[in-house]
Amino acid sequence: MGQIPPDFALWDVTHKRTVRLANWRGKQPVVVVFCRIAAAIAYSPQHHTHLVAMNDTYTQFRNAGAEVLAVSPQPQRQTQAVVDDLGLSLPLLSDPTGSVFRDYQTGQAMGAPLPAQFLLDAQGRLRYCHLFSLLHPVALPAALLAALEQL
Repeated sequence: MGQIPPDFALWDVTHKRTVRLANWRGKQPVVVVFCRIAAAIAYSPQHHTHLVAMNDTYTQFRNAGAEVLAVSPQPQRQTQAVVDDLGLSLPLLSDPTGSVFRDYQTGQAMGAPLPAQFLLDAQGRLRYCHLFSLLHPVALPAALLAALEQL
């Protein structure tokens, strides 16, 4: 905790722009949400409850002064299908090579990166990290909001 994690620049499929993590450094906290999105299944809310929950609470994170950046391991076209099918308003970034997933050491299973959540303070320092486990696959939005309140 306390270190500055790797910077990245990825295409934000939701808002049609390139997002660079370092652009928030010195400005506001950022929640980075690594999503496990498999191309072979439909992008229904039932398959992506955590992503839908993060989207549903996106305004709460913004009202608390933070940005949320969700990262998909899928190419832009498939990531766009997720945005459209789920009606996402939060930024969903495309990392088709998995380089950012690897840089953040999220792990993988069955060929797909595992979900993980990171909270960076306004200076870009890591303050909270949740890596996938079988008992607790994701940090729920309430836990991330509570960690944000502790900054």
